[in-house]
Amino acid sequence: MGKMKTAFVSEPEENKEKHKDQHKKEEKIHISGLKGGQRIKAIDAEPVLSAEEEEKAEAKRKAPRIRGKKWTEQKTTVDREKFYAPEKAIALAQKTSYSKFDGTMELHIIVKKVGATANVTLPFSAGKTKKVEIASEETLKNLAAGKIDFDILLSTPEMMPKLVVFARILGPKGLMPNPKNGTIISSTAKAKEFSGNRITLKTEKDAPLIHTTFGKVSQKSEELLANLEAVFKVLGGAKQIVKAYTKATMGPAIKIKVS
Repeated sequence: MGKMKTAFVSEPEENKEKHKDQHKKEEKIHISGLKGGQRIKAIDAEPVLSAEEEEKAEAKRKAPRIRGKKWTEQKTTVDREKFYAPEKAIALAQKTSYSKFDGTMELHIIVKKVGATANVTLPFSAGKTKKVEIASEETLKNLAAGKIDFDILLSTPEMMPKLVVFARILGPKGLMPNPKNGTIISSTAKAKEFSGNRITLKTEKDAPLIHTTFGKVSQKSEELLANLEAVFKVLGGAKQIVKAYTKATMGPAIKIKVS
């Protein structure tokens, strides 16, 4: 039997270099959360911005909002430092509205505390006529089918347990009847006393800001004034209101003098 020869083939230098690089990438690195000795192939880091790039990014974040030509033109007619009497503020908001459609008259109010709420019935309609429905067995069927064709839902105490099933649907939409906004009535006959112009005012969750509407741009100024004054009154007037602004949907903000 002849002798067997064993040949040892050395790894090419090129492959050795690759393996060295691979080994370097897979070096043991201790990172919180990894088991001892675990290897990671690479760690990607966020690109480091130069001082110049950081400065440009910061300037972009602080850049003022660019307004359109029409807004800029209308803004020149409003004195930014002046607090206008309510009737003059309304007239100016109507005049500076530049939308092609009949804009909505907005009201933005800063009050003294977060969590302030109030209900008010506006003397005049604030635009779209709201459909009021009294909860019935038919209402329950429609809700079960996912159909909601009302803007305000009233309920007697007897119907409330049946509506609780649909709280997840009605709650987020602000349609769940509750004593605070007067939508729980003692009897169906009392529904006639409920006005579709009734609105609920409440601050944002984390800021003492109230946003609401009180009419349309095309509405008579006397009606808008009556609605605005009703809102101010229920919120406590100057004792509770820090600042108030009005504006049309498309138009500049106007400061209102609150008394």
